[in-house]
Amino acid sequence: MIDPALLLVAHGTRNPRGVEMIASLADAVSRDVGATRVAFVDVLGPSPAEVLRDSSRPTVLVPAFLASGYHVHADVPREVADSGHPAVAVTRALGPDPVLARVLLHRLSAAGWKPGDAVVLAAAGSSDPRALGDVRRAADMLSALARVAVRVGYVATGAPRVPDVVAGLRAAGARRVFVASYLLADGLFHARLADAGADGVAAPLGVHDSIVRLVAERYRSAATALLAGGPLRG
Repeated sequence: MIDPALLLVAHGTRNPRGVEMIASLADAVSRDVGATRVAFVDVLGPSPAEVLRDSSRPTVLVPAFLASGYHVHADVPREVADSGHPAVAVTRALGPDPVLARVLLHRLSAAGWKPGDAVVLAAAGSSDPRALGDVRRAADMLSALARVAVRVGYVATGAPRVPDVVAGLRAAGARRVFVASYLLADGLFHARLADAGADGVAAPLGVHDSIVRLVAERYRSAATALLAGGPLRG
């Protein structure tokens, strides 16, 4: 029996470095589980429906999102339905997950963070309360690892904004403040963090061996259920 294909679905960005990062992640995953295609739900194409229409092969769709908001709950199911594809298993979003929390801590340390320094988790933001809840859970996971309270700040949608959280921590007596970028790829949102007034800004999650393994694990679990005729949403 042919193994299901893997479709990695991301938001999309006009920043070429962001697009390259998603492509690099897909390439790294493909070395583990086989050919991996990429689609985007916004900004640029191809769309998930376009990719799915191009193949009749059973497919596992992995949403490369760090929180489950409108794109995960509405865009992805609509794209799958519009494609008319008969066999698609959709995994849950990448985040929040303890694996991502460990990568966040690694990125923070690489940016100069030391135990005891204040931390702001910077997320894109969303108008969907489910996504905001996911971001808070991600902050709690990072807090448990870093052993310091982690505040949440938003870059694009929602409040408080990252610079305001940084300023608030300084006003409360924090000597050094670092921003953990809860963004998958480089782009406009990450670039804005340089002006947040922090002592350091960690790199985006990016292509990391642990994230590659996380995507592969999501794929394998859903692929097993798909081949066994199990539920098509995991």
